[in-house]
Amino acid sequence: MQRIGIIGVGEIGRAIVEGLRSGDGGASPEVFLSPRGARTAAELAGRFEGIRVCADNQEVVDRSEVVVIAVRRQDHHEALAGLTVDDDRTVVNVMAGVSTHDLRRALATGAPIVRAIPLPAVRERGAVTVTHPSHPVVDALFERLGGALPVADEEAFNVFSALTSTLTTHYAYLTTLTSWAAGHGIAPDAADAYVRGLFQAAGRSLSDRTRPLHRLAADHETPGGSNERLRTTWFDPANAAALTKALEGLLAGLNQEPESGSPSR
Repeated sequence: MQRIGIIGVGEIGRAIVEGLRSGDGGASPEVFLSPRGARTAAELAGRFEGIRVCADNQEVVDRSEVVVIAVRRQDHHEALAGLTVDDDRTVVNVMAGVSTHDLRRALATGAPIVRAIPLPAVRERGAVTVTHPSHPVVDALFERLGGALPVADEEAFNVFSALTSTLTTHYAYLTTLTSWAAGHGIAPDAADAYVRGLFQAAGRSLSDRTRPLHRLAADHETPGGSNERLRTTWFDPANAAALTKALEGLLAGLNQEPESGSPSR
């Protein structure tokens, strides 16, 4: 794999480029960027060697062996209209909620299409990327960016997509904590710094794979202590059931054939 194209240079496109250029000593592929997200594309081309901004999306496809499509779900029909994708290319679909069937219909191609869920942490090669179906070239790409997790079918893939959609909810939870502290007279910047440090430390404990998640939770609690009190009074069975219901609704939507203009993650 010597030439990678990216159509739609937003947060995920940027993270992939930065991860590929974060230096493991191996040869870095050439990367061809679409003019969508022109400011980000130009900035990346200025920072790294072997990055080129193409005149249009067709040039990205023509110059690449692997084409990553990372436009917003609601924009993909317009962005991909008129593209010719030869069957010898490999297409990587990182658009949330756009099925392989829908993308193949939009591109009218027989090329292999692989769905993937890269996270922003691929820029540090710090996140596993779920893929479907398993494909040696695509899995090798994401192994380089932190690891690949191929899954057997699109239904399983959508379960992982639903899990990914909880990320901003977590940030909103942290924002609520800082706002609560500020409401009690703590300077906002001090509350922000403390909450960030608290949860960065908690995040590092996740690297200990010898302990399952429920064990990590138990190890951070003293029986009858404040952690247990908050968990059992706020994250009670009704709260857990509401989260499960929200995830089930999200999964049901992901399992439906998307329509043009429907919202993305």
